[in-house]
Amino acid sequence: MDFALSPLALALRDRLLAFMDRYLLPYNAAWHAAVAAGDYPPPFVEDLKALAREEGLWNLFLPTLREDEPGTRLNNLDYAPLAEAMGRLPWAAEVFNCQAPDTGNIELLHRFATPAQRTRWLVPLLHGQMRSAFAMSEPDVASSDPTNLQTTVRREGDDLVLSGRKWFITGAAHPHCQLLIVLCRNADADSEDGHHRHSMVLVPVNTPGVQIVRNIPVLHHHAPEGHCEILLRSVRVPADHLLGDWGAGFAMAQARLGPGRVHHCMRSIGQCELALRLATERALERTAFGKPLAEQANVQEWLAESRIEIDQARLLVLHAAWLLDQGDAVDARSVRAQVAAIKLVAARLQQRVVDRAMQVFGAMGMSPDTPLAAFWTWGRALRLMDGPDEVHLRTVARHELAQARAGLGASAAYFTTPEQLRAPPHLSA
Repeated sequence: MDFALSPLALALRDRLLAFMDRYLLPYNAAWHAAVAAGDYPPPFVEDLKALAREEGLWNLFLPTLREDEPGTRLNNLDYAPLAEAMGRLPWAAEVFNCQAPDTGNIELLHRFATPAQRTRWLVPLLHGQMRSAFAMSEPDVASSDPTNLQTTVRREGDDLVLSGRKWFITGAAHPHCQLLIVLCRNADADSEDGHHRHSMVLVPVNTPGVQIVRNIPVLHHHAPEGHCEILLRSVRVPADHLLGDWGAGFAMAQARLGPGRVHHCMRSIGQCELALRLATERALERTAFGKPLAEQANVQEWLAESRIEIDQARLLVLHAAWLLDQGDAVDARSVRAQVAAIKLVAARLQQRVVDRAMQVFGAMGMSPDTPLAAFWTWGRALRLMDGPDEVHLRTVARHELAQARAGLGASAAYFTTPEQLRAPPHLSA
């Protein structure tokens, strides 16, 4: 297993970082000022997207990208360092058409859409002409267990009718969001087991009955693209808006999660790298009690702990990316446990590393003058997004217990019994 960057990934990462330094960072203050003034997305973003596409830095996340589709086909391992680089500037991913939740939605449409669905929604998404949202979580149930979801879909003649309430739906407030992929419980499937009673439905945002109730701030942070509460009041769409098979929604949602979590985790690692760099530079510049912070033993420990933990997390995420790239050659249960583990590790890492950096900065670290406060907010939210920490711990533990059951008793050979001590075995020639 070699986690050295491939020549292609190395070249693309260097080009992407150079592009960000040359074109994105000079616009960072203007981006924040425009968003604060309610001008979202800022008009210059479209110009930057056109530049990125001309530079060949477009749709880098999709291993199954076809020859006739725009972008560069990369496997998960090669894309991982690019996601890390984009993570340093949270609005950067959209410039390269690599933003969540569209990446996961594009993957779903790529795998399961009909030709008509591909033409109507996948093609515009691949060309960056629209945005989308994935509507799964709900306010009245523990959405970390998708079998609890209560939003219903029923077949009525040639239509599908949806009713329910979703919330914390990322991207739904984006002015270019035109599509909701809604995970629903089949109204006629109460007798089915919990993993076969849900379906996915493609719902245009402007469909009658779809109401964006509010954009919910996360820890008082207002995301311009939105984490929205959405009411679906007898929303009627044609039956051909069903994505994939009836009752296959749960399995499709699970298939969507793996690469998306690698993307999330690597973006978080990119933010942690930036937080550590900010902290080290601040420690060199700031003096307290007669000497620079960099000479204070506890600050040195913080910096060292952050470096070690970032490198550990990166290796774990790259291993998960590598496993995903192996497809059917590896055990799916092992991959699922590994993906759960990286989600847990990255969220906890971000909180620890950014918290230390904020402490080094003092009061400034809690202000909007640095990106640290926003990074910390994202890290805390990540411990709930895509399932809380406890669910991922449960997944990892279940995998370990399953392995132990399969080989129950094998470890007994490591015990030393009184009988063995009295009569040790004799070596024979």
